[in-house]
Amino acid sequence: MNDDPLRQIEQSWRANAAAWTEAVREGRIASRRLATDAAIVEAVMAHRPRRVLDLGCGEGWLARALSQRGVETVGVDASEPLVVAARAAGGGDFHVCSYGELDGPERFGGAFDVVAANFALLGDPLDDALQGARGLLAPGGVLVIQTVHPWAARDGDYRDGWRTERFAAFGEGFTEPMPWFFRTLRSWSDALTRAGLRIHGLREPAHPETGEPVSLILTAWAPAAARPSAPMPTDTEAPRKTRL
Repeated sequence: MNDDPLRQIEQSWRANAAAWTEAVREGRIASRRLATDAAIVEAVMAHRPRRVLDLGCGEGWLARALSQRGVETVGVDASEPLVVAARAAGGGDFHVCSYGELDGPERFGGAFDVVAANFALLGDPLDDALQGARGLLAPGGVLVIQTVHPWAARDGDYRDGWRTERFAAFGEGFTEPMPWFFRTLRSWSDALTRAGLRIHGLREPAHPETGEPVSLILTAWAPAAARPSAPMPTDTEAPRKTRL
């Protein structure tokens, strides 16, 4: 495997594309079934979007979920095998595109009300991805990020740094481990600030039985733009009624 962790991430998603697609579509990932899938859909739909960019779309499940709610969705991913799987399932317009290639909304038919990154910002630095996402937002648009909860995922070490995912809990077929960059909450805040974004909302979806946080959802907007029209739902607040 290449020593460059960013190249290792790309290689892992190419090698594991079929296994990941099966794991998602067969519901093998408990945290997704219990909380995180519904949480990201609610977080996006709270803003009543007409157009959404699914950044790091994978096999396309989020695009399909949003499409069923009447939202036009464009998905981008650097893994061609995952994009092929997404196109086959439908529900959106999917492109093979790295984060460094996010050079403006024209390529995708216009700006977006929401750019969603669901467990998709795995590398370091994040500057290209966050600045690229900011450049795709319509006035008043928001970036919605769901990621591992820093405290729950710290594994005894609450410091920024590279970790390794071996997909052991996701079933068979995964052949390549994947490096990913652990970030503290402060590190997430700093990265968004460097990209010219400001945190507008924070949510901590919890396991329905234990109450432990299973993810962190951050919503951010560009201060130069109009303030977002919809607040971020809190964990104790029901999401606003959305257009179905």
